[in-house]
Amino acid sequence: MGLYLNPNAEAFLEDKNTEIYVDKSLVIEELNKLVSSRNDFVCMSRPRRFGKSMAGNMISAYYSKGCDTRDVFAKMKFGQVPGFDKNLNKFNVIKLDLNGWYQNAIIEGKVDVLMKEISNTLLKEFRKEFPEIEFEDGSSIATNILNVYSQTNEKFVIIIDEYDVLVREQVPDTLFQSYLSFLNGLFKDTTLRPAIALAYITGIIPIVRDKIQSKLNEFWEYTMLTPRQFAGHIGFTEEEVKVLCDKYGVDYAECLRWYDGYRMNDTVSICNPLSIVQAVMYNEFDSHWSATGSFEALKDYIMMDFAGIKQDVISMIAGESVPVNVTKFQNTLQSITNKDNAFTYLIHLGYLCYNAKDQTCHIPNEEVRREWVNAIDDEDNYSSIMSLITASKKLLDATVNGDEAAVAKALDAAHTEVTSPLTYNDEHCFQSAICLAYFYANTRYTLVKELPTGKGYADLVLIPYLPNIPALVIELKHNKTAESAIDQIKAKNYCQALNQYKGDVLFVGINYDEKTKKHTCKIEKVD
Repeated sequence: MGLYLNPNAEAFLEDKNTEIYVDKSLVIEELNKLVSSRNDFVCMSRPRRFGKSMAGNMISAYYSKGCDTRDVFAKMKFGQVPGFDKNLNKFNVIKLDLNGWYQNAIIEGKVDVLMKEISNTLLKEFRKEFPEIEFEDGSSIATNILNVYSQTNEKFVIIIDEYDVLVREQVPDTLFQSYLSFLNGLFKDTTLRPAIALAYITGIIPIVRDKIQSKLNEFWEYTMLTPRQFAGHIGFTEEEVKVLCDKYGVDYAECLRWYDGYRMNDTVSICNPLSIVQAVMYNEFDSHWSATGSFEALKDYIMMDFAGIKQDVISMIAGESVPVNVTKFQNTLQSITNKDNAFTYLIHLGYLCYNAKDQTCHIPNEEVRREWVNAIDDEDNYSSIMSLITASKKLLDATVNGDEAAVAKALDAAHTEVTSPLTYNDEHCFQSAICLAYFYANTRYTLVKELPTGKGYADLVLIPYLPNIPALVIELKHNKTAESAIDQIKAKNYCQALNQYKGDVLFVGINYDEKTKKHTCKIEKVD
């Protein structure tokens, strides 16, 4: 048993002993289906703080010969699966946290010899673990694995956490080239392949196509775009969040509004584990995930002078989805040369969510949307939008107070700022302008667009989650009248969706006239 070769289960047990721990052990069921097959090289990419490292600790504790975890796994979800112990503690495991190694190398001034340090450290552990086998000085990890396999027929599981840190960071070229050689030796040698029962590497971005894909082209990738069978195994599912909210007495709907939105497929939507844990533990809805990192990564890309990016950013902050082509991104910062590549990168970072059905992206939740607002604050390109967002509190107050003239005037300004002259009369842009103008309402309301209710769809419904404020049903009209919008709310019974709501309701009719480029507003109170 060593620190990196056949490690013990201490890291996994520490994770499991935390106050809030969600059992994600069924990921091993999926991995066991891949062991010693042509699909046994797995690359799992997810945003930071999504539980990749904890999953790696658990996977190591299951496969490693350096520990006995039968009793622990027998009590977990995977322990209820017949044959769960098929591969339990049966492999030699090599587990490396590449980011940890890299950060220590920076502190110790050993960046240029990082890969040699890793190889020499593993060599010492090989000699200790297999004293009967001779290992040559300076031999590589790949050579040592093959040496063990040829003499004992024992296979290995290789786990590398944050494999992409040396790709994302601006590391010296000598280090990068030695890292390529390291990857090439481990994963491209066909002689070594039978000795590896499973390779499991994690990162924030998928495998870089123009730099290291040739070294890792044996890997099957599971990303934010294509999670496949691992969709619900990294990150907390809505069902898991519901259990935690019930246990800790936290508002489940509000928790989803703040932290949900990463829809992985038709049936699975996940939340950021860090944010959920903080929210339920302290019953405090705030920007927990974004507080662990800088929004400069986001700002750098939405400030780029790409065609159409500003309008799309505005639309997404207003709650809209925008088209995106995710197929051309090469998974490198150097390949971000247009809006689509920038948005694809932000999907992998967790700042956007991808809808594969209609090939669009959107801001996933309230926590991340506030990060977007922070990113454009104090930027000249978006100064008018920030003024609009700041003014949205006055607009909301004017709406609640029934000040129709003030609402109409505020929407005139919002429509002008959000749209360009070419799109000013576009109905979709009109709706985006309205949503952005009511941005402040997110601090008091849950905003639902196109809500099915009565005999149709209400354009915008604001459902309060704070007491003593009215719900709002907003209907938009184009080249008609605000009164006709109110009539439609009544005729189609749009307030039916609020049948269980006991407070006051305001019907808000808004009309935009293309000829005058003016808005009119009509507000009626309903008990």
